[in-house]
Order: sequence, then C-alpha cells, then structure tokens
Amino acid sequence: MRTPKHFFEPLAVGAPTPLREIPFKPSRMIHFFDPSNEKMAAKVPDIAKKVDVLLGNLEDAVAADRKLAAREGFVRIAKANDFGDTQLWTRVNSLDSPWFLDDVTSIVEHVGDKLDVIMVPKVEGAWDIHYVDRLLAQLEARHGVKKPILVHAILETALGVANVEEIASASPRMQGLSLGPADLAASRRMKTTRVGGGHPGYLVRSDPDATQPDAPRTTAQQDLWHYTLARMVDACVATGILPYYGPFGDIQDVVACEDQFRNAFLLGCVGAWSLHPVQIEIAKRVFSPPVDEVKWALRVIEAMGDGTGAVMLDGKMQDDATVKQCRVVVDLAKMLAEKDGSLRELYGF
Repeated sequence: MRTPKHFFEPLAVGAPTPLREIPFKPSRMIHFFDPSNEKMAAKVPDIAKKVDVLLGNLEDAVAADRKLAAREGFVRIAKANDFGDTQLWTRVNSLDSPWFLDDVTSIVEHVGDKLDVIMVPKVEGAWDIHYVDRLLAQLEARHGVKKPILVHAILETALGVANVEEIASASPRMQGLSLGPADLAASRRMKTTRVGGGHPGYLVRSDPDATQPDAPRTTAQQDLWHYTLARMVDACVATGILPYYGPFGDIQDVVACEDQFRNAFLLGCVGAWSLHPVQIEIAKRVFSPPVDEVKWALRVIEAMGDGTGAVMLDGKMQDDATVKQCRVVVDLAKMLAEKDGSLRELYGF
C-alpha cells in the first residue's frame, strides 16, 4: 500500500502528476458506439453534440475478428473529431484477454491527450487497478501525455463487489465505477437472463387474508440490484469518485429503462450507459433534477439563510440536513445548466 505521502506522486518519471480531485462534469449518459461499425462511426460527430460522454467500445458486443478494426477505428475517430466539452472515453478489453495490452498501448500512443477516461471491465480487486495505473504512467511518460488519463472500473463479478471499497480507493486515477449487471448475474449464478432491470419472479407477497384464504394476494416486484448499487455508491462517495448505473438491455422497454435509471439517480448515481439513441434522451431527462425539485430546493436554501437552525416551510420542517440535500440538487442543476441552455431556462438561472 502506498502511504498518503506518496499516493499522488507519478508512477513513472515524466508522467503527469495525478489529480488530487476527480472533476465532476456532466455525465448523465455514457453513450456507447462500436468504432468498427462504419454506420455508427459516421454518426459520431452528430451524436457527440447530444451526449455528455462518448465511449468507443472495444470489448463486449465487438466480435473477436473485429477487435483490431474497433481499436483502429477508435483511434481514427478520435484524431478526426473535435469533441468540444463532450468527454471521450473508451472501454478496452478485459485484463485477461489477448487484446488489453495492445488496446491501451496503441490508444495512449496515438490519442492519449484527447482521451479522458479508460473504462476497464471485470475489475476484481485493487491489484487490477495498480497494474493499469503503472502501465498508464509509463505510457504517458513515453508519449508525452500532458494530463493523467483516468480509470473507470466496471463491477461485473462477485469478487469485484466484495472488494469494491479497495477498488474505489486503489489509485488517484480512479474516476468512477459502473454496475455491470449481466456479467455480475452470471458470476453470482443468478437465475436471470436479462441485462439490467428487474425480474417478475423476484417479489414480495402480502400475507393471506384469514377470512378469505383463497383470495388473490398483492405482490410487488423487487429490485435485483439495489444492494449492489447502494454499496457501490457508498464506496464511490467515500473516495471522491463517481457512481454510474450500467446498461439496460431491453431497448424497446423505455418505461422500465426510465424506472431503472431513476432508481439509480435517486440512490446517488450521476449517470447511466446509453446503448441506443433512444436511451440518450431518457438518461438526459432522468439524471437532470426535476424543475419543481430545483425550485423547492432554492426556496429552502433561501429560507434557511446561513444553513443553521430550523424553519417551517409549507408545513414541513427544514433544518441543516435538508438544506444540505437541497444544495446537492441545486449544485447539480447549475452545473448541467451551464452545458444545456434549455435547462438553464427551465431552472430560471
């Protein structure tokens, strides 16, 4: 374990100094595209204007015989486009794959200064992050990369969840964590074939009516991912990095997608993955605070003055704890409004 004294020192001579605080930028959606798909690649300039994070995917959903094309396509797209204030990420292949090393070395060499974050799948412990950390420092030094490339880890195995706190604190490069429900379900031997979302069999049932034992009993579907998501959020917040919900695989079920995204938003996630353009607007809507919540929060902050004591507002008690909650909502709204003029108008900033 590195001591606090040495934690923020570069891991290679000539590498950029690690960040002491992870920047919190608009991150409502991480939009995935396949750089080996020419039709998708052609749409990148337009898509980049609509999303907070654009991610070139090299891992799952890219066939083995298309891995090299995806890597080369990502480099080509990164070189050819100015992404403005949209973050550029890539998801490389897993550490146990034959493609990981070439993914990282090639991308850092050719477009290291344009890349914000490398997403690493199937991270299982701090040891995985330590390896990536040192490798990136060496490559940054070799190629003269001026700013540190950050690392985002996906929780996709039971071991990764068991070690989530150590993963989150493993390096000053750690930007955030995403929940990977499909691989995690397989790792846990869960009996679901869905990519994210709930399952109709995972439910609670009301007690039987003693006077009508055969009468129908009310059921409520439960959230398979609540425990993991909440634990991930706590690990991220405790270490100053950002939590995200991952993929929702049923593209056509926009209602359930919005529900799952909103659950994640309310629990503390800053964004979710979008796998199809229809999910971009869902994520943008869900991960932007509702207008009425922002206006209420502004009323509370104004009424609370210096934030101490307590006041009654519309019959509801407000104190130092509620004003802290309201500041979270308002601060997020102000940050998003700087990027999105329509939100600025709706919020009245």
